[in-house]
Amino acid sequence: MVVAMMPGEDGAQLQCCVTVEQLNTSGQATRRKVIRKASVVLGRNEFQEIILRIHDGKVPQSYLLKEFKLFTKFSRDGKCTVKLLPENIQVLISNCPPDQLSLFLKTLSIKHQAWQSSKPLSDREKLKAGLPRSFEAISPLQQKDIQKVNELRSKVAPKGLSDRTNKMTVAGTGQQVKRQRSDCNFSPANPSKKPILSLPSRKLNKEQAAVLSAVLSGKNVFFTGSAGTGKSFLLKRIVGSLPPKSTFATASTGVAACHIGGTTLHNFAGIGSGSAPLEQCIELAQRPGVLQHWTSCRHLIIDEISMVEAQFFDKLESVARSVRRSTEPFGGIQLIVCGDFLQLPPVSKGKEKASFCFQARSWRKVIQVNMELTEVRRQTDQSFISLLQAVRVGRVTEEVTAKLIESAYHNIERDGILATRLCTHKDDVELTNENKLQQLPGLNGSILFYALDSDPALVKTMDAHSPVSRVIQLKVGAQVMLAKNLDVTRGLVNGARGVVVAFESGKHGLPHVRFLCGVTEVLKPERWVFKSGGGIHLSRQQLPLKLAWAISIHKSQGMTLDCVEISLARVFESGQAYVALSRARSLEGLRVMDFDPRVVRADPDVLVFYKRLRKERLLMQASMDDFVGNWNK
Repeated sequence: MVVAMMPGEDGAQLQCCVTVEQLNTSGQATRRKVIRKASVVLGRNEFQEIILRIHDGKVPQSYLLKEFKLFTKFSRDGKCTVKLLPENIQVLISNCPPDQLSLFLKTLSIKHQAWQSSKPLSDREKLKAGLPRSFEAISPLQQKDIQKVNELRSKVAPKGLSDRTNKMTVAGTGQQVKRQRSDCNFSPANPSKKPILSLPSRKLNKEQAAVLSAVLSGKNVFFTGSAGTGKSFLLKRIVGSLPPKSTFATASTGVAACHIGGTTLHNFAGIGSGSAPLEQCIELAQRPGVLQHWTSCRHLIIDEISMVEAQFFDKLESVARSVRRSTEPFGGIQLIVCGDFLQLPPVSKGKEKASFCFQARSWRKVIQVNMELTEVRRQTDQSFISLLQAVRVGRVTEEVTAKLIESAYHNIERDGILATRLCTHKDDVELTNENKLQQLPGLNGSILFYALDSDPALVKTMDAHSPVSRVIQLKVGAQVMLAKNLDVTRGLVNGARGVVVAFESGKHGLPHVRFLCGVTEVLKPERWVFKSGGGIHLSRQQLPLKLAWAISIHKSQGMTLDCVEISLARVFESGQAYVALSRARSLEGLRVMDFDPRVVRADPDVLVFYKRLRKERLLMQASMDDFVGNWNK
């Protein structure tokens, strides 16, 4: 079977909106052509020079890329500008899937620098060659291209091209100009040191690639999987593969939404809790700003679907059809839904048990494809994976019980880094962290770090979305946890545990943190960007740290923890024990206090739903095998 490469996967082509402007000497546009659905291809002509070809479906336009500037500050939003210097033409690219654009820019930068190192032909030599005109799409980036450019960079300092796409690259001269960030007072520790270029890492496995393929084919997809199967990683890839203007990434909780760079589902929908009558919800959805979301949305992503209530889902489906004036399910919006119903359930209102999303009237009408990720990536120990799978479905054998009771004696403290206690209730977390911080020696030794918020008036919205607090109080000896992936290769990942060992002298007094992975790092403020109601972008700049003597089970969703202590005595929901246990990277790094097998519960309705899904999938697989078998006869 031949697997076709998805558009943009080779780094040589884009599907996007393009505006071509002819500029005068003062930089103003004298002519402008807008192509809403353009195909942009990177190729080579008969002399191996790099060509940018823009196709509007009728006549392709080609531009020679010899001297140009790249403006890539907004590439994560699917936008960039290529300015051709001698011709004074600029090509503005927008609404491009961000991952495609990132790979395209990396391919262009590296191929161009490699080409610059070879001796270009003069006009006379070109005439003498007498070659017929040709155009061939550029070959995908390979290790040899990267190697060549890394060698060039080590020889010639100013010719470096970075793979960080938030910079402006002057490709004609190979210089790089990083725009000053007005709201950042912290200079990089070593500005002259350029990162070594490498090929994009972490490929999708077969299951993840199948989900992405189903999404790109336009199907309404629900994909699930146990904890640690790479659901969030895949969701980010899906977000990066869709056009930004018509794609809305949402999640049932603020923290989950922040992980995928989106907003909460309630924020997107604009209908409050959804408990009002349908007519009122439709009116709310037609307010300015909210209506724009609904009408411009073509792809709606919902993460942590297990916490979305069935009634709310049905309400959204009806609102979508009404507001978009369409009889199609969900008003014709493509739905990409993700989560594990065996993890945290919807929050119950009163004594009545909340219904799961798959129990919604519209669920089967809306969802066309159900898929499951089964390859666990968080844990590598097969016996621990089996233990977690048993707990997930509420099956606690004597062997599982024995292992978890025995874990109470695990000595998991190391190098001054204590275990993080996972709590079922938020109040316990705040109390534990405050008390432990106060108990550290040195009354005057604590330093407060204040966040820089883009809109201090919307601090409540930011607190709900941001994984870090507005104010962080630290002392030497404070147990902390990283709240963002900084350098995956060195183990500096979201959830990595550490301890504050010192503070820098000077006005900022940045903390030195020694992590469990053996790295000691000076931590600088990082920025989180999230969308609020009306499509406004909010940002918070703060140290990527939080106190880690304790953390709530809800806030730990999506995290991987190195050393964790769990008390399951106050577990009050199905799936809570499983979520807590599956945060641990290994059984050795886990300590379970007062384990009682009765707290491990899986919701029977969910078990029936998953059983039916697997049965349907096996039937579909069998019919596909029959089809392929008959085809080959």
